[in-house]
Amino acid sequence: MLASALIMLIVMLAISVPIAAAMGVLGLALNQFYSSMPLYLAMGEILWNSSSEYILIAIPLFVMLGEILLRSGIADRVYAAIAQWLSWLPGGLMQANIGTCAMFAATSGSSVATAATVGVAALPQIKRRGYDERLFLGTLAAGGTLGILVPPSINFILYGLLTNTSVPRLYLAGMVPGMILAGFFMVYVLVCCLAKPSKGGTPIETSWRRRLYSLKDLLAPLFIFLVVVGSIYAGWATPTEAASLGVLAALLLAAFERTLSLAMMRAVLEGTMRTTAMIMLIILAAQFLNFVLASIGFTDGFGKAIEGMGLGKYGTLLLIVVFYLVLGCFMETISMMILTTPFIFPIVVNLGWDPIWWGIVLTVLIEAALITPPVGLNLYVVQGMRERGPIADVIWGALPFVGAMMLLIGLLMAFPNLALSLPKLVMG
Repeated sequence: MLASALIMLIVMLAISVPIAAAMGVLGLALNQFYSSMPLYLAMGEILWNSSSEYILIAIPLFVMLGEILLRSGIADRVYAAIAQWLSWLPGGLMQANIGTCAMFAATSGSSVATAATVGVAALPQIKRRGYDERLFLGTLAAGGTLGILVPPSINFILYGLLTNTSVPRLYLAGMVPGMILAGFFMVYVLVCCLAKPSKGGTPIETSWRRRLYSLKDLLAPLFIFLVVVGSIYAGWATPTEAASLGVLAALLLAAFERTLSLAMMRAVLEGTMRTTAMIMLIILAAQFLNFVLASIGFTDGFGKAIEGMGLGKYGTLLLIVVFYLVLGCFMETISMMILTTPFIFPIVVNLGWDPIWWGIVLTVLIEAALITPPVGLNLYVVQGMRERGPIADVIWGALPFVGAMMLLIGLLMAFPNLALSLPKLVMG
């Protein structure tokens, strides 16, 4: 059953069937071959129950928040300001790429939106400043992955929904690992540029006066972060309500910057509807497939097979990590989380790992899937904005950053409190 399901899924992905359609077709096929009951008759109820969850409203709101920041020009000014402060480091604007991604991640909640927003501002600098193209592209693709680890995060909302885990605690748990991972990325760029200075390009001209003047441009993301995350921990809003406050704050900033217009709002709404439709189709198809897998006994059988290997707590976890790394080469991240969580989560919890901790580790693994070929979304986002040259440049530039993610997972396994100490400190 497992082999046939995987073969069917890989074949459909290989012939470019959209992931939502592939999961829906796979669910219907498994129902036909392995179930004695017409499970497809329950599809209407499953789709309705899956799409009527209140917390899902936060997804289009966070997508809209990122779109407003992109279309209003706020992201360009944030990038320019961070470049003023990080240009002295070896790697110059590549360090600014990562720093801007980390800051934009604190407002967006989407890795694709983060990579796209920073990429628009950064890509023209490759030729202008003489940077190593592969490394520069890698910093954009990998830096964009921070969008789902640094709160607020759409993936944390989905994980909380699937596992009945506190989203505010997940947000707190992601802060320290997110900063550590951004630091690992910056250290890798620093080492590369120290080893071969020609990779670092020509630094931008700056002064302390310019740096101090640019601080005002960093107030916008800080304001939105305080509105969204601050309102949650102050007890004023749920994550969904905080997302709506974030959209309102972004609109006020766009109006203040005099970039708010009907044309901009039309582009924002089109982008929001397009992305939200894609995410919701994936959620609905994955929920139906999960129902079929559970009904035909796949979920229980998979869990028992893993536990029956007798690999122990750490051995089993390492096997699961390898499973996600391989699966991430073929599946889109949201569908991978929704599809696998129902049968992987019980195994992890039964091993004694904390559900909040596993949410962070799973998110890091999903980050790796964003930059591993052939289905890494951030690779295609960066290549699409680049509009020239082979995608192999983006792939080879981004792959070394997967090593930094594996290093972070190793640290989280050795020191779980890197993720758990902040939620315990703030929320008890």
